Amino acid sequence: MLRFCPLFSSSSGNSVYIGDREGGVLVDVGRSAKQTEKMLNNIGVDISAIKGIFLTHEHTDHVNGLSVFAARHNIPVYASAGTLLALKNKGTLSFKHVDIAVNTDDINIAGLNVKPFKTSHDCADGRGYVITGCDGVTKAAIATDTGYVTPELLSTITGCKLVYIESNHDVDMLRTGPYPFTLQKRILSDYGHLSNDACADAVCALVNKGTTHFVLAHLSKENNTPELAYKTSTEALCSMGALENRDYILNVALPENESGIITI
Repeated sequence: MLRFCPLFSSSSGNSVYIGDREGGVLVDVGRSAKQTEKMLNNIGVDISAIKGIFLTHEHTDHVNGLSVFAARHNIPVYASAGTLLALKNKGTLSFKHVDIAVNTDDINIAGLNVKPFKTSHDCADGRGYVITGCDGVTKAAIATDTGYVTPELLSTITGCKLVYIESNHDVDMLRTGPYPFTLQKRILSDYGHLSNDACADAVCALVNKGTTHFVLAHLSKENNTPELAYKTSTEALCSMGALENRDYILNVALPENESGIITI
């Protein structure tokens, strides 16, 4: 059994709690330490239960509260060597922090098994994660901040019971919206963010392989809506004959958690 909870999900800050009976981990600390502590308290998670912080990459919306939170609670930080170097160069990580470089090898922590995998994003060296519970069977994946779903990424997250996957933007909204062309180009590139359509394609492929629970994440405030992200994926699933609440459950992560912990 795994307890899964998106604490924050938006361009203003991202953080996810994943735990089991022996403890848990955070993936990213994109809001302030105070906000993160408050949200953990709201969902009934004691900070002492968090045994590690895993980072997807070094962008501010994923590490804004990292420095204070990790140092205050003496929690080790796990990230790729490239991400750690970028954060040290920015002064986000220092001698006050315990940091551990990861590549793609498994890490065992708090009764969980954490498997990093590479993502495609305009950062130093991004990672997503597959987390397996202490039963050795139940798996959840964090797959955000990637410009496209590589065959390797899809293979790695196949078989997960829950997938937390980016559904960042609607392409038409992005192209006709307020963003300048250079930023649009960056978002639409293979090193940008997943569109609703690209997310829906991945969700359909995963349902065919047995994934039953999805949480759509990292929605753009300017170039998407929760309703549109939800509609794009559910319509794609319907077209292949998959029925909601029979073949799958699909949720959309809000900027701040209001629904509590998902147990899988």
